[in-house]
Amino acid sequence: MQSKEPSSVSGALASLIRRAIVRDGGWLPFDRFMAMALYAPGLGYYSRGDRQFGSLPSSGSDFVTAPQLSPFFGRALAQQVAQALVGSSSDEVFEFGAGTGALALQLLQALGDRVRQYSIVDLSGTLREKQRQTLGALASKVRWLDALPERMSGVVIGNEVLDAMPVQLLHFDGRTWFERGVSLDGERFAWADQITDLRPPVDSPFVPGTTTEIHPQAKAYIATLAERLERGAAFFIDYGFPEAEYYLAQRTGGTLMCHRAHKADTDPLSDVGDKDITAHVDFTGIAMAAQDAGLDVLGYATQARFLMNCGILQMLQGEGVAAVANAQKLLNEHEMGELFKVIGFARNCDAAFTTNPVGFTSGDRTHTL
Repeated sequence: MQSKEPSSVSGALASLIRRAIVRDGGWLPFDRFMAMALYAPGLGYYSRGDRQFGSLPSSGSDFVTAPQLSPFFGRALAQQVAQALVGSSSDEVFEFGAGTGALALQLLQALGDRVRQYSIVDLSGTLREKQRQTLGALASKVRWLDALPERMSGVVIGNEVLDAMPVQLLHFDGRTWFERGVSLDGERFAWADQITDLRPPVDSPFVPGTTTEIHPQAKAYIATLAERLERGAAFFIDYGFPEAEYYLAQRTGGTLMCHRAHKADTDPLSDVGDKDITAHVDFTGIAMAAQDAGLDVLGYATQARFLMNCGILQMLQGEGVAAVANAQKLLNEHEMGELFKVIGFARNCDAAFTTNPVGFTSGDRTHTL
């Protein structure tokens, strides 16, 4: 397995964050720390030239996503996208955080002439080059954007996007809530808490010592998307829970997690910039933010149920053992099938689509949100 030692880029990023902490009086809220660790231009984890995405640690990668596991992920998702394009009378797809471009390639190949333009919104110039290489000749249909368009009509896709949005950390000592941030212990980053009026969105009987997350940035992103989507649909695939499950009293450590060389750890303050930092998605909060901004919830289902509704099992008939085995990782409960969920939204689409979206025809769990 390839070792990933701390890099000079990581050292430069750590220095940048230290200066920000000093400038802010010795304490930086965790969401700002996470934003810098992941997205600082030229230095953050997603802004660098490292190879984050890959199926094996021997490649130097840190994690694998569903489109890399199996091309049948995109082929199945394309069935829902095709229905949504018809239902919204549109011919453009918007993908946020397109990674290596694997999902864009799968969707463009499956959808063909039904897509006139495929717009990728990605902050990383390095990943854009990888996407161009992946897409090959199909890149002629793609435009790259630095930010959300002011007005959008079409189908929006976000695979493992919401989990990478910075979160705020809250800590409960049994009597008082604190916002958890980052300070300095010499040259090292250290946790530091400040009393706050912020609270989790539920009144659970939180156990003393509990640390958990809230998601204002992800909610704000969904609200902005909703305001700009004049006509169309949006589908987000990610790992997470409904609110009542997210904030279970037993979940005392929250969901914050780091990924490096296909291993997970819970220490975002070490090896800053050399590993991914994520948190599970509060799908209830996402759904409420969308509804408050005028979107209709189409459905909410496990990834396994969604892909089966879209016909993935039929697509696998006659395929070889390796192809079927890789696709099964998308469906198995102990792998991606149960933990990953799909949530869909729509605005100003026709009733034939919104009343019967193919991906949610069975196993819809909207009632749990």
